[in-house]
Amino acid sequence: MQRTVFGEDHEVFRKTIRDFIAKEVVPVYPEWEKQGHPPRAFYNRLGELGVLGIQVPEEYGGGGTDDITYSLVIAEETAAAGVSFGSQSVHTNLILPYLLEYTSDEQKQRWLPGFCSGDIMFAIAMTEPGTGSDLANIATTAKLSADGSHYVVTGAKTFITGGALADRILVVCRTTPFDPENRRAGLSILVVDTTAEGFAVGRKLEKIGLAASDTAELSFDGVKVPVEDLLGNEGDGFSYLTHNLAQERLAIAIGAAASSAAALQHALAYTKERTVFGRSVASFQNSKFVLAECSADVEAIVAMTDRAIELHNRGELTVPDAARVKLFTTETAGRVIDKCLQLHGGYGYIREYPIARLYADTRVSRIYGGTNEVMKTIIAKDLQL
Repeated sequence: MQRTVFGEDHEVFRKTIRDFIAKEVVPVYPEWEKQGHPPRAFYNRLGELGVLGIQVPEEYGGGGTDDITYSLVIAEETAAAGVSFGSQSVHTNLILPYLLEYTSDEQKQRWLPGFCSGDIMFAIAMTEPGTGSDLANIATTAKLSADGSHYVVTGAKTFITGGALADRILVVCRTTPFDPENRRAGLSILVVDTTAEGFAVGRKLEKIGLAASDTAELSFDGVKVPVEDLLGNEGDGFSYLTHNLAQERLAIAIGAAASSAAALQHALAYTKERTVFGRSVASFQNSKFVLAECSADVEAIVAMTDRAIELHNRGELTVPDAARVKLFTTETAGRVIDKCLQLHGGYGYIREYPIARLYADTRVSRIYGGTNEVMKTIIAKDLQL
């Protein structure tokens, strides 16, 4: 089906990204997977290309657009090549909305130029060992010092994408005691310098997928954070999270759409080339029917995601609709990629083949950004159920 989300600028950007991936990522990607992340200098390279700062205002060194469609281009090109840009998506799609919306002018001057160049890589720390999708249950504390000059952060976070290499981390913590009558109150976001005394990166978690994206446990043992590094207002953290989770879920849907489309193309190419009993795998009726089903599903995923992008670019994507998009695209992408892997036979289970990496990488999309069970709860509430 004809798509309308891309313009000439997007296609010029696509060629730049495609050439960059072929020359500078594909040849070294196996090394990134072995070490669990790209080299730190890779993010500076993305900064040089303008990838990190596309949506940052020009006065801070960015591209000055608020169009998230460029993220779709990156997702499509990395998925097609069977690679990733490490924690780049978290940096640009998850963190940037917080920095643009809730920082002071002084904070923007301090952080955004480095954000664009890759000199300051960001992560966000919400999840804790005992707290996943229930953000109101966060236990990490931040106590204001007697002289009011800094907070003292104590606690632990886990499953933090980009946490091992980040220079600054948005840490969701409790600045007032837990109130069972209002569980969402008292949460704030502090932008923690990872060179601060008391901060430590713990285990780098070994995942079944996303091998080139670091995911780490973090600990905060009396970390001092200047009050100047409070994001927005104290106590408003939960509302900030709620506001920005819609874009996070759209970013996940973008990844699901790109991955399912790439999986279909890999399956088409493989089944046309691979022969069984003297015939191409694609020539069998079962293969044709499976590929036809996948094609229809991919069209539906892409159409829904494109529509959500258009709404987001107009500032009209609601939290319930973002939940619908994440739920549908990730569930359907899982089925599509599974079918495409099956058509590869035994080779589909070998990581040398992109389909195997897509299969492993996509599974987490139904978990992070709020589990799909949480998405169903949000949608049900919107239906007044």
